[in-house]
Amino acid sequence: MTTPHVLMGLLAAGPRHGYDLKRAHDERLPRAKPLAYGQVYATLGRLVRDGLVEQHGQDREGGPDRTSYALTETGRARLTEWLTTVEPPAPYVTSALFAKVMICLLAADPATTADYVAAQRAAHAARIRELTVIKRNRASPVADVVAADYAIGHLDADLRWLQTTLLRVSELHREVNA
Repeated sequence: MTTPHVLMGLLAAGPRHGYDLKRAHDERLPRAKPLAYGQVYATLGRLVRDGLVEQHGQDREGGPDRTSYALTETGRARLTEWLTTVEPPAPYVTSALFAKVMICLLAADPATTADYVAAQRAAHAARIRELTVIKRNRASPVADVVAADYAIGHLDADLRWLQTTLLRVSELHREVNA
């Protein structure tokens, strides 16, 4: 995720304070890694410096002064460019799960690898069940359901890969240790 683009996207609807941006991020991108307030304000500072966002005003609502920020025309153009650029598929596998399974294949005996893969499959299946509860709950916000769909798709792909790997453990150990 690119934090500057996400914050610009949240500003596309109108000016907001840093606190409101953080809250909107956490609400609108459920299940994403939450942003720290410091990260929001540091990113806003860079966006202002780069002319993509501008300070829009200040107010005091029973507390310290709060600066609101607005997207500039340049920022709006940059956001549109980002939103219309297709993300290339990742050229490399960069998953902790993939690395761990491959190292397990290199460093462990077939039974240990098979046990690990089976335990990982069980953890993935349990997470899919948790996410399915969110999807079935009629009170779940649409953003939560969309995030659950995304996560389930990835977990399901991992499960299929783990199943295939489990079937190949003995063959892979022979090949690696030959």
